[in-house]
Amino acid sequence: MSLSGSVCLTRYPVRFYSRLGSRPRCTLPTSGQTTKSFVCTRFRQASWNAFLKSKPGNPPRASPNEEEIAKAAILEKVMKSRLPSDLMLRCTILDEQGTVQSISGQFRRSDLCNEHRLNPRDLRKIDSRIPNLVPTILIRKEAILINILHIRALVKADTVVLFDTYGSNDSRLHSVFLYHLEHNLKARSSGSPYEFRAIESILLSVLSALEAEMVFIRNLVGGLLAELEDDINHDKFKRLLHYSRRLAAFKNRATLVQEALEEVLEQDEDLNAMHLTDKKNGVPRGMHEHDELEILLEFFSKQVEEIVNEAENTEANVQSTQEIVELILDSNRNALLALDLKVSIGTMGLGTGALVAGLFGMNLQSHMEDMPYAFLAMSIASTAIAALVAWAGLWRLAKLRRVGLTNSHSKRGTPELRPRMPWVPLPLRRRSSGGWS
Repeated sequence: MSLSGSVCLTRYPVRFYSRLGSRPRCTLPTSGQTTKSFVCTRFRQASWNAFLKSKPGNPPRASPNEEEIAKAAILEKVMKSRLPSDLMLRCTILDEQGTVQSISGQFRRSDLCNEHRLNPRDLRKIDSRIPNLVPTILIRKEAILINILHIRALVKADTVVLFDTYGSNDSRLHSVFLYHLEHNLKARSSGSPYEFRAIESILLSVLSALEAEMVFIRNLVGGLLAELEDDINHDKFKRLLHYSRRLAAFKNRATLVQEALEEVLEQDEDLNAMHLTDKKNGVPRGMHEHDELEILLEFFSKQVEEIVNEAENTEANVQSTQEIVELILDSNRNALLALDLKVSIGTMGLGTGALVAGLFGMNLQSHMEDMPYAFLAMSIASTAIAALVAWAGLWRLAKLRRVGLTNSHSKRGTPELRPRMPWVPLPLRRRSSGGWS
């Protein structure tokens, strides 16, 4: 057996292929076919078999072989996603003049790390295929890495690198942000350093995105709460659940953005290290000389805090509406139960009256058959008994339903009502020459 066949059996043992439903064949690769392509062909066959077995026409079978085939297909997909092409990042670069030098250009991660003096771990959250929910602002020696919501950027003293997020297209929000960033970097009349203008544009885009989403969710929730005041049904409850989850997720994102800004504001060393232009020009700075940057970050932090407070108020309105709806449903349920009890009490009264008729319906002599007014008397007596029993039951039910916060129960378990004390307002205090009286 050649070396390629031994490699095939070493990396993928017999037990693995037996689980896939076929024995390994030590077939040598053909001319021009490498060992790596031969192994990939075996994995493609396993994944294709798993795909054919997962068609709707084929009945599902709960067997260990199918699980192993599915695992092999997933493994193949993961291995394909780890190709060296993933080391390439799409970036949009703006120079010192604010001019776009490259739009969605392909750059190697190693080249970016060497050019901007970064560690490979610094770019993990930027080139990650999984959406990052936790915003971060990382301050390095010559750059600032910002990862907040839809923006992933690298800010330097004379360059801004925008990383295209995975799966995102050139949307209107990204176009507006890029236009505002380009315009803000070209405007030097403000006197702010290059990196401060870039950070201002980034935070302004983040704030605009949060405000737009907050207005959209507020309109959705407000309209639904107005509809619930008129009618309550199952579909509106499902919509309320969906909107509540969406509002909670938005509140979580906004809170994380606020925490990221406050974390930077609390660190004087990070605020001092964010003056990249002065550091590049060799201008010495004190530890607490960062008033301009602190005011900028505090402004956006307060704006995000207002959005978080508005989200909390909307969430409180949703919870209050849910509690009120539950109280209304409980009240309706209690009304239905009371109606059922009233019908049962009325039926019991009628049954008590029918008991008298049942007694006289027996074939026994009562010596009342010859009385001329016996029928009328017994009819009146039966009706009175039925009405008395029904009235007693309804009175007892009404007494039990009378619930109050100030009601107390006696030792026998019957509610005992206490006389309510009249409300007397307290007299106002008057001020005299000698003081308050």
